[in-house]
Amino acid sequence: MRVVVTGGAGFLGSHLCDAFVARGDEVVCLDNFLTGNPENVAHLVGAPGFRLVRTDVTDYVHVPGPVDIVLHFASPASPIDYLRVPIETLKVGSVGTLHALGLAKEKGARFVLASTSEVYGDPEIHPQPETYWGHVNPVGPRGVYDEAKRFAEALTLAYRHTHGVDTGIVRIFNTFGPRMRPNDGRAIPNFIRQALAGEPVTVAGDGSQTRSICYVDDLVAGILALAGSPHAGPINIGNPHEISMLELAKWIIDLTGSTSEVVHIARPVDDPTVRQPDTTLASTLLGWAPRVPVEEGLRRTIDWFREQDARAAFGAPPLAPETTQQILNG
Repeated sequence: MRVVVTGGAGFLGSHLCDAFVARGDEVVCLDNFLTGNPENVAHLVGAPGFRLVRTDVTDYVHVPGPVDIVLHFASPASPIDYLRVPIETLKVGSVGTLHALGLAKEKGARFVLASTSEVYGDPEIHPQPETYWGHVNPVGPRGVYDEAKRFAEALTLAYRHTHGVDTGIVRIFNTFGPRMRPNDGRAIPNFIRQALAGEPVTVAGDGSQTRSICYVDDLVAGILALAGSPHAGPINIGNPHEISMLELAKWIIDLTGSTSEVVHIARPVDDPTVRQPDTTLASTLLGWAPRVPVEEGLRRTIDWFREQDARAAFGAPPLAPETTQQILNG
């Protein structure tokens, strides 16, 4: 198959590119590197059928030749990012989704939208089923991301009903693993970075707010299952393992063998109190369930962060010239 992944050099996008290349598909990876990093897919450059194209999907999306699947994963996904670039976040969720859907329509391709558990806002129903409409503050600081994704879902369904595009929507819950940026503002990379450095581990508020965390390999398996199915969704993909932020911080301190202490900081505006997916649909329609135990995933992620620290300490070289030369401009 020939697959297009927008945002393919990001955390999740790069793991998707890995999975499709590993099963023998051709992959066109589109990214403008606003929050993605070409190093995330540098190991794929030169692989049969893999192309890395630097382009902004809010300008246009053009891919010559046939396309079987379009996965729209381009978007800032961390609060520190979408609060820094709110307009770009809204544009990629609206105009970027429009362009990606247009590509799928033109090519007769299956379209998969990366939506988010943030469409549920600070939920009043727990755990969250796909039938729940959410409790979102559209004019709060997180609204630029929440509403961009809610609009993207509505636009995706409009293309399905109006133009007959074969679409699927995945609502992604908190995911972690290698290639997360250490300073991207999300809890797990923050906690790991601080613990490995022996710094205070900063927990927002009293730490009682919960998240449900899923290792990236499990998430990718769920997305591939949805991409290969006829289901429209939305379908929650995430690990129902719910944990408080304070418990998570202490767990990571223990797993890293750190002497760091927990320090409490102000809680962000509209920070959700709880978050847990109801994964009944994923189980019944896709036969999907998370398989990697959370502790094993955390250990793998900590090991990866340690390797990155070691590379930095020894002055890891920048991208090889041949890699830079093969980044095509869209």
